[in-house]
Amino acid sequence: MTATDSTIDDARRATHRAVEAVWRIESARLIARLARLVADVGLAEELAQDALVVALERWPQTGVPENPGPWLLATAKHRAIDRLRRQERYARKLALLTRDIQIRQEYAEADRDAELDDHIGDDLLRLVFTAAHPVLSGEAKVALTLRLLGGLTTPEIARAFLVSESTAAQRIVRAKRTLAAANVRFELPTRAQLPERLAAVLEVVYLIFNEGYAATSGPDWARPELCHEALRLGRLLAGLLPAEPEVHGLLALMELQASRLRARVDAAGQPVPLLDQDRRSWDRLLIRRGLDGLARAEALGIGSYTLQAAIAACHARATRAEQTDWPRIVALYEVLAHLQPTPVVLLNRAAAVGLAGDPRRGLSLVDELAQERALRDYPQLPAVRGELLARLGHAGPARDEFLRAAELTGNDGAVPAPRRRAGHLTDTRRGQRLGPPRCGLDAQVTPV
Repeated sequence: MTATDSTIDDARRATHRAVEAVWRIESARLIARLARLVADVGLAEELAQDALVVALERWPQTGVPENPGPWLLATAKHRAIDRLRRQERYARKLALLTRDIQIRQEYAEADRDAELDDHIGDDLLRLVFTAAHPVLSGEAKVALTLRLLGGLTTPEIARAFLVSESTAAQRIVRAKRTLAAANVRFELPTRAQLPERLAAVLEVVYLIFNEGYAATSGPDWARPELCHEALRLGRLLAGLLPAEPEVHGLLALMELQASRLRARVDAAGQPVPLLDQDRRSWDRLLIRRGLDGLARAEALGIGSYTLQAAIAACHARATRAEQTDWPRIVALYEVLAHLQPTPVVLLNRAAAVGLAGDPRRGLSLVDELAQERALRDYPQLPAVRGELLARLGHAGPARDEFLRAAELTGNDGAVPAPRRRAGHLTDTRRGQRLGPPRCGLDAQVTPV
């Protein structure tokens, strides 16, 4: 290979990287605009992908346009016209598209750019609510949201959730077909529908973050890339819905939790319990943003995400584990349990009661939850019970509980934590003094 050939290849690779970066930034807005025009999310994504292919072919020769977003949109619209010519309703839809193109054909003009921006917020909101539509299953909502709004490829989604590429692709295809079959309109929910529909949207983002923060399976305890995607989606929602308190509450919760990501594993990749983490490595910028977001949410209203963010803030404000305001955490869990009395919230409340200085009462609350079907195979139940038994001096039963937690853990990366705790208790029974008991739990995010 000559030096010239090498230079050309380097330039081509650089252009491809630029195209990928533009796609990650512009894809959601592009698909949202196209979906509004063609009223079909699946078709809108295909048109956007077609425009991306054209960009990959042309930009290495012509260079990346000064305004790549409008270039991709114009290219996709022309592709849409070509497709609609072959459809029965060609005349009506072609007229609409042609009229729209004529109105906005001068993308470089500042007044046209301003007009384009005026629609972006509404279009993105429509896409958000369409991707999380109630007609879709939970898995389909997550996959479609990551594809359309996160800009992730099918292989990236498959790797993120440890499924095959074919499975991830089927979820996305089925989701788009379901939307089309149900004739779901690309529109914003009415004022009466907004609370329920927004709750579904926030739950999808919440599930994406939680899978990244505490992966349910696989070799890694955490998958930071999923946390980052959820944060990006949360910030998008906060910008689009600035008056919704729970949007800010969820974003604050995610930022406060994400601030600990670096400290949650040691140099060997082993999980580090919350109270043993080196808090100097917590991300202070994310903590500051999370606390600001929490204040904004509290000023607008109090909901479950805001309460969870307030709990996370108690940990974030403590520079040492011993400074954690456990009584306030217990009080916040009491309010959360009243608002959202799910088994996991009640379990977290019991753990907080024990850590606040009353392990006997905490254990009693845990035992009341032991028969909950949702917690029957939930590893945190024996982990909490083991911790409280250890604090009461019952080393043998505590060790058995930690070993059971290890058996129930589906994530290979999380298994060492309860096993180490069980080993700690074994050594303690042999007469070694290993210091005060430490909580083996990181703050759990997802209520069931």
